[in-house]
Amino acid sequence: MPTLVKPTRSFSDTLLSQYRQQGDPPADAVLAAVADTSGRGGISLLMQWLADTHDVDLAQQPAAVQAFFAEHARLPDWADPARMKRGMAFFQQHAGLIGLVLGTYSLPYTYMGADGVQLLWLTERIKNDTARRLQETGEWVFGVNTPNEWSGPVKAVLRTLKVRLIHAGARWFGLQSGRWNMDWGMPVNQEDMAGTNLSFSYIVLRGLRQSGVAATEQEEEDYLHHINVIAALNGVAHELLPQNLREAYHLDRAIARRQFRASEAGKGLTSALLNAIAEVAGKASGQPDNVRNLAAAQMRFFLGDSHADALGLPAVPLEKRIVNVVRRLPIFPNTVFSL
Repeated sequence: MPTLVKPTRSFSDTLLSQYRQQGDPPADAVLAAVADTSGRGGISLLMQWLADTHDVDLAQQPAAVQAFFAEHARLPDWADPARMKRGMAFFQQHAGLIGLVLGTYSLPYTYMGADGVQLLWLTERIKNDTARRLQETGEWVFGVNTPNEWSGPVKAVLRTLKVRLIHAGARWFGLQSGRWNMDWGMPVNQEDMAGTNLSFSYIVLRGLRQSGVAATEQEEEDYLHHINVIAALNGVAHELLPQNLREAYHLDRAIARRQFRASEAGKGLTSALLNAIAEVAGKASGQPDNVRNLAAAQMRFFLGDSHADALGLPAVPLEKRIVNVVRRLPIFPNTVFSL
């Protein structure tokens, strides 16, 4: 019996170029409203609240922010709670290894996007406080993959909407900075957001395969679905959400072909990431230099030599005998949630 080939949409240059000039209109409207009523100071106060991962009280926030949460704090119509539950179970089953993949594959993989990564490079906090950024990312990723966060007040939705507005704030500051080149596209544009979504879904699955995890197609598809729901809440256009693994492959290839190349920003952010991993994970071992080399070797293993060279990674081979040591690196500390 012939194998069923899944249909896939095409992701043309015309389509992706259109989305490269588009941000997130509903979230951008919130930032514009706050700027109109309270100026730059109001934006800064909003960003402080958004950065607080524990405060989800809307009572003191501007009307535009409250209206945004009231309108968007719900799952998309196509979300399947049963598939989401299975996707989270898959994450929890492989949480430790997924943490390693996120830190040593997903994040540096996004740094290959030479134009989109310029905003991160212009943001001094990303360069100079990477360890804190790792912790914030870990809190969010592990939170939205924890079943309890989707019950009761649905903290996962509120967390994600705050991240969505943080992206809108980054877009606002990027455009206001006077240093943004529109040839790079809109800051935090839809094409880059779609690529980031892939790094949390398809690239994670690819890293697990490279690490020897034997998952079923259904497990991988359910995980992809769950991450797509989160991406939809985070403002990614539905047209750029891959409906199956085959579409994810084609979208990833299209974005990589258009955007991936060596850049000063990509190399600098990769170096900062390695230093942050050495700082965070090196505390436990007391050997930050060794941890940095192990992380670099793991990155090269996942990325391949071409991408690794483009990101300026040292040529450190990952020997099989140290793979299990690398997998125990606590790249995302303090991200334990009750199940």
